[in-house]
Amino acid sequence: MEVSVPMQKMALYRQGELVKTYPVSTSKFGLGDEKGSYRTPLGKMEVAEKIGAGKPAGAVFKSRQWTGEIVEPNAPGRDPIVSRILWLKGLEPKNANAFSRCIYIHGTAAERDIGTPASYGCVRMKSKDVIDLHERVGEGSKVFVVKKGLWRNVEKGRQMGEAIQALPLPEGATAAAGPLALDPVEAPAVKPVWNEVSIFKDGSDLLSEAGFDTGYLDATPPADLAVD
Repeated sequence: MEVSVPMQKMALYRQGELVKTYPVSTSKFGLGDEKGSYRTPLGKMEVAEKIGAGKPAGAVFKSRQWTGEIVEPNAPGRDPIVSRILWLKGLEPKNANAFSRCIYIHGTAAERDIGTPASYGCVRMKSKDVIDLHERVGEGSKVFVVKKGLWRNVEKGRQMGEAIQALPLPEGATAAAGPLALDPVEAPAVKPVWNEVSIFKDGSDLLSEAGFDTGYLDATPPADLAVD
């Protein structure tokens, strides 16, 4: 799974191929992993526990236990955790507090806010979507929260990164430090090749003009996705 914060969208991949996308909602307080920050952590995590199998859509959870209550989507004045929970564990120093902070992928009754940053650190989904996701993934499944776009195909993302790297530097641009960083299965994301330029915008536009299928979902991501 990969969650694009700028796009407020999750992509589910299997063997590098896109299976499905879902609209999501990350934190309205921004990105980070500090305790008490209510921010969404970035980076590589995994599903530590799955909670809620078999419960009805809209089932309200408190401390990961079903209260017995069911709420309808967009119920006035209600914003509980509902339907399903995927409890995340951080696998990097920058998200080491995710599990103790109770960072989940979970259903929300406030479905009207899906597609915009509205959570208190978790990744929110519509009930029907989180139930579907819960059935498709297992404990140990990897989750990447990124500040980049989403690929239709992971290998296509690698090819695009290599093709962009071969382009000449634009006037006034400086070379980025480090190589392209892309795991062929788990991390469908490419680090920016140039600093101080909108690489994903300018680079993919140049490749598109040359007839290269850039492989991005939807439109080319905005220029700020070039900032790592």
